[in-house]
Amino acid sequence: MVHLAPKVQKFDAIITKSTVIEDGTPTRYHLKTSQNSLAESEPYKKFTFGERDKNKPHKAILLVGETGTGKTKLINTMVNYMLGVQREDKVWFEITDDQSDQSSVHSQTSSITVYGFYLKESPMNLTIIDTPGYGDTRGVQKDKEIAMNLLGLNRYLGDWNNALDAVCLVIKATQNRLSDRQSYINDAVQSLFGKDIAENIVLLLTYSRGAHPKVALTAVKEANIQCAVNEQNQPVFFLFDNCQGETFLEEYQHIQEQSWNLSLKGIKGFFSFFDTIKPKPMKMTQDVLKQQEQLEANVSKIQLHDQDMEKNLNIVKQLQNDLEKYKKVVEDKNNFEKDVEVSYREKVDVDPAVAKMATCCTVCEENCHYPGCWWASNLSWCSMMKANHCTVCTNKCHYTDHVKEAKIYVTKKRKEKITDEILKNIYLENKKKISDRESDVKEWETKLQDLEKQKIKLVMEAFHCVHSLEMIALNTDSLIILLHIDFLIEKLKEIKEPEKAEILEDIKKRAGEEKHRALKYMKDKYEKSSGQGK
Repeated sequence: MVHLAPKVQKFDAIITKSTVIEDGTPTRYHLKTSQNSLAESEPYKKFTFGERDKNKPHKAILLVGETGTGKTKLINTMVNYMLGVQREDKVWFEITDDQSDQSSVHSQTSSITVYGFYLKESPMNLTIIDTPGYGDTRGVQKDKEIAMNLLGLNRYLGDWNNALDAVCLVIKATQNRLSDRQSYINDAVQSLFGKDIAENIVLLLTYSRGAHPKVALTAVKEANIQCAVNEQNQPVFFLFDNCQGETFLEEYQHIQEQSWNLSLKGIKGFFSFFDTIKPKPMKMTQDVLKQQEQLEANVSKIQLHDQDMEKNLNIVKQLQNDLEKYKKVVEDKNNFEKDVEVSYREKVDVDPAVAKMATCCTVCEENCHYPGCWWASNLSWCSMMKANHCTVCTNKCHYTDHVKEAKIYVTKKRKEKITDEILKNIYLENKKKISDRESDVKEWETKLQDLEKQKIKLVMEAFHCVHSLEMIALNTDSLIILLHIDFLIEKLKEIKEPEKAEILEDIKKRAGEEKHRALKYMKDKYEKSSGQGK
């Protein structure tokens, strides 16, 4: 149980460190805090009141819940309890900054806000980690950012011991059966943590009027929210009115008194809860968040990988089509040599029955005077010569190119092979193309094989992420798994891992109808937030 310091003598000093928000009953003050100077791009803000004494016990609590459940007012309720403020003091101190008000459904901040409350007179230090409200209008991607920001929180909080004393699920006391949206939010919150933190999770039920929160507890049970339980195996919860810090007119002071007493009882019970539990290191929870991040990254990589494989496969198909076309051309054009009948001249002996001598041109291979050539031995005297040139042969050759003998030229025919140079060039060109395409096909098929190996690696890594989450996550069939489970089942079958696909099928069956309704809600939000629904 926390023992609080005397209050009266310290309020004046605290008020001097505050600014007035609103005069009235009570008068509302804003505590002057110091703020860590982080870059605007960083998803963290830290506000500190006082200076931390590291010799004091330190308590760290994390607040999570739906947008509009009143987490901000709970933070201020805790601070006023630590300060020892009572209703009769007619003061109310607030530590929350303007940007941390998560009561608006349209809240635009996605930063995690950390409040360090180090009151000198208090026997302990208190760190409150306020997550942005889940399920607002900005979509699933913003909810995922909250989880990833929690993963990197320790890097920015050098004075945090990286352990949580309590995780507070903030739920409205009037909450009845969870809608698809609320089931999604519950799943998103439960998916943040490791199994070891279940006994440190408590319910802070807001907007209560003091009645037993039967409908809210029934909704919690139906939603299978895991949290600390009492000796009757019922969820540990604390009730809050959420309006004790508001300014009331005199005639409504009795309402403020009821609100104050209810919330005081709740906050006392909550701080007493610290005495019953041990803080839990964030390691397992951080491992859960890392596995979720890795799963998301692997699924994204597999999808991009499939696109690359499809492109490469299309290239291989086109190359193979080209290859077949070139082979067909080569097949059709391989007879570029053919046999043809050609004429040629050959000297043969003169038939004595026809004539004994003939004058023939050795250049034109023609019979210039046959038959009937007379006896003159000087060929220039031959009747076929004129001005020493033959008047018969094709080239009108000089008489010295002629011979007179008992032989004549005759025309004969023979078969010879000739080459169609056009066909030959087409043939050779396509033979080269075949060689080039075969080399290209081999290169791209090697790339496809490498991509297939990478795909197998990515799919198996994604499966092991799911398997690891099964082992360490508080929420073993979370929507973040179910969102991708059909895709992973298909990919495991593609890489010939049917047994592992069956394991994921079992997770899908185990989820139940309510989870699948919430999954549909999440898919709709996921498509809208990622632009896929356009």
